[in-house]
Amino acid sequence: MSAKDELLRQAQEEFKAFKAAIRGLDERQLTEVWLGTWSTKEILAHISGWQRELGPALERMARGERPIPEGRNYNDVDSWNARFAAAKKNTTGPEALKELDASHEYFLAQAAKVSEERFVPGKTAHTLVNQITAHHYKEHGDQIRAWRQSKGL
Repeated sequence: MSAKDELLRQAQEEFKAFKAAIRGLDERQLTEVWLGTWSTKEILAHISGWQRELGPALERMARGERPIPEGRNYNDVDSWNARFAAAKKNTTGPEALKELDASHEYFLAQAAKVSEERFVPGKTAHTLVNQITAHHYKEHGDQIRAWRQSKGL
């Protein structure tokens, strides 16, 4: 299996596990603040936001272009995270879940268009896809599972 295929497989596997971590949560539970100032809904908005923001980077890579446009900077991750959460502040839990599915599908579709050689570990495509999908899903899935366990959910 190629590095690209393995990474996309891991992304799907971790997404499935992440979805299992949030399955069955009702609107009240999805919007209960428990991770600093965030609820599970903000976590969903955060993940979807990164997928929507960086999907175009994969599109550009597939065309052989620089992934991040000149002048764009993602160094202030906290600011971007806050922006993504704030953008979905007025959405419902089901809307956030629907956007999570759509953004995941979009991001992986863009990743699939990038050539195999860009997926060597350490290369931009590999790092980007791993961080935005499998790593992200596992990190937040683990947090949600721990929160659910602490609440008896």
